[in-house]
Parts: sequence; C-alpha cells; structure tokens
Amino acid sequence: MLAPQENRVMALKEWEDRWQEGRIGFHNAAVHKMLEMNIDKVVAGRTGVKFFFPLCGKAVDMKWLADMGHSVVGVEISEKAIRQFFEESNMSYTEESVATVPEAKVFRNTEKSVSLYNCDMYKFSSSLEGQFGAIWDRGALVAINPKDREKYAALIVSLMAPDCRYLLDTLLYNPELYKGPPFFVPDEQVNSLFGSSCEIAQVQELDTMSEKAKNWGLDSLTEKVHLLVLKK
Repeated sequence: MLAPQENRVMALKEWEDRWQEGRIGFHNAAVHKMLEMNIDKVVAGRTGVKFFFPLCGKAVDMKWLADMGHSVVGVEISEKAIRQFFEESNMSYTEESVATVPEAKVFRNTEKSVSLYNCDMYKFSSSLEGQFGAIWDRGALVAINPKDREKYAALIVSLMAPDCRYLLDTLLYNPELYKGPPFFVPDEQVNSLFGSSCEIAQVQELDTMSEKAKNWGLDSLTEKVHLLVLKK
C-alpha cells in the first residue's frame, strides 16, 4: 500500500512557496480537536510540560498550550509562518541566530514560553533545547517525504525525555487515489518506525471524510491518533 507514494518528494522550497503564496489549506484556525480531546492523556497530571511541535507552521495549538502554563518549542522552514504566529497571537518576540546551526534563527516570545526555530528540521537536535515531556505531531509525519520517515522517527525518539508522551496524528486513505501530501501512514508503518523503542496505543479514530478530501479524489478518509511512550 505504501508503493504509490514511496518516491514522492516535496522540496523544502515548495513548502516555503506555499506559505509565501498563502496556499496553507493544512492550517487550522482553531485548536485541533484531536489535541483538545486527548490533552489530559498527554499532560498526564503534570504542570509546565515542555512540548515539541515538529513542522509547527503557525499552529494556534502552541498559544493554547502556552496559555495553560506549558512551554513550546517548534521547528518550521517558513520564517513567514513563524512571524505570523507571533503577530496573530499578539505576542512580542525576539529573533536571534543559532550559533551551532548555520543559517538557522530562533524566535522567542518575551516570556520565553514559545521558541520557534526557523531551519531544516533535520538540523534540529536535543543539543538546542534538551529533551521534551510531550510531542504533538499533527501534520509532520504525514507531510515529510515518505523516504525520510526512518530519519524522522530517529530524530523524534532522540528528543523524547524518559517521561515523554508523544501524540501522533495519522491519515488512512487509498494512496492509489491521491499522491499527497498529506501522505497515507498505516498503523503497520507506525509500528515499524517506533515499535522497537516505544509502546504504542491507539487513542482515537475518526471518519474525517470532507469536501476537501473529495476534491483530492478520495472516497474515504480516516484520522487516527496514537499515544507513544518510551519502553522502560
């Protein structure tokens, strides 16, 4: 089932162009319902949890979590997306270069509860911000080039603190009908990518068929949410 999409490649510049041209149908104007519905499972009674957002865009989920007293670190290739996040959240922010990552910049709000790195995600590492107590992956694993999934999984696992709770959103559909992104990521692949290092539980499954999915040529679309924790 992975074959129809396995060689599909989107260059970083294509993602930057989408932001520049405002072609960001993947952006949610409201907090993602899958995060809202499962936030207690992710926070698990902890306060001041440090969240990682891979390919964060300008997700309003980040402000929602910061307003709850958590902190957020995101990585995003589009500087425009990062600036829009702070401006639309009414947050004043600073901008500085990242000494150890050439050409990278980090943008932080005044309270330092949100830090967004403008760089290639694979140049990000735990040396920059340590490890994380939680990860919200909505639109990262399903957006990266399929051939990069093992590299991506290795990065994510390296960023997980021992008590990290990783909420992963995936999409199921017939990949013969649509080339992506977002890409088809079956449960078997989640297990092959993360099963050796993590316990994986499915926490939610929803039929998310929509007009947009019909326009992609799909006849069905299922969204799944998994909760991953490191094996002891």
